[in-house]
Amino acid sequence: MLNLTAAFAATNLFNRIFDDQSAANLDFPSVGQVLACVLSALVLGVLIGLVYMFTHRKTGYSQSYVLAMPMLSGLVATIIVMMCLLANSTIGITASISLTGAFSLVRFRSAPGDPRDIAYIFFAMVMGTTCGIGFIGYACLIFLILAAVLILFNLINFAAPKTQDMTLKVTIPENLNYNGLFDQVFEKYTTSFVLRRVKTTDFGTLFDLIYSVRVKTDADQKKFIDEIRALNGNLNVTLVLYKYDDQIYDVKQK
Repeated sequence: MLNLTAAFAATNLFNRIFDDQSAANLDFPSVGQVLACVLSALVLGVLIGLVYMFTHRKTGYSQSYVLAMPMLSGLVATIIVMMCLLANSTIGITASISLTGAFSLVRFRSAPGDPRDIAYIFFAMVMGTTCGIGFIGYACLIFLILAAVLILFNLINFAAPKTQDMTLKVTIPENLNYNGLFDQVFEKYTTSFVLRRVKTTDFGTLFDLIYSVRVKTDADQKKFIDEIRALNGNLNVTLVLYKYDDQIYDVKQK
């Protein structure tokens, strides 16, 4: 019985596509309204991409991520409009539940893993949703407010930390005692430091020391490295950003 009912409902839905509904008493959006909603979402998505490019002009960005903004906002607006077209049918309820499940399965990842990238994704989705339900004016107003805030925060470097998490890799000879060897240098240029790993290389003739350090923003990194080289016999010293490291230490102890 359930299968017959579902098949009957689906048949009515597909027959309705080809029926003349000009005289029907249905409050459906017109073709012009649907196009206005989707096109406005696309335009706002492009503008969000431009804001993203401006705020990431120094750190860099990928073309695919910028192109994802208008695509996502346009697709979300299209889905919301379709939900409005099916609002008077049981299939519309089923489709809305399916939409919720689809959004829960979406995963967006960027190369550096910046949380701001996730915020831009939700920004595009909100614009698509607002335009899809027909509130284009509100969508434009919300975009102007959020875009102005994002640009302002980027210009004033809002909430920038006074330290920078980095990873220091130092090579020392096997006959050099590394316990407390670099403590004075670390206290001068960092706010905290932890030895994460010690590894022997070159058949035990060298040691590789891995430190996680929080370097002061006003510290001279060249002088920092030079003073370490003066202590490790002028062997290799590598200073890399924390988030680009290859996860060779326990991040829970950061």
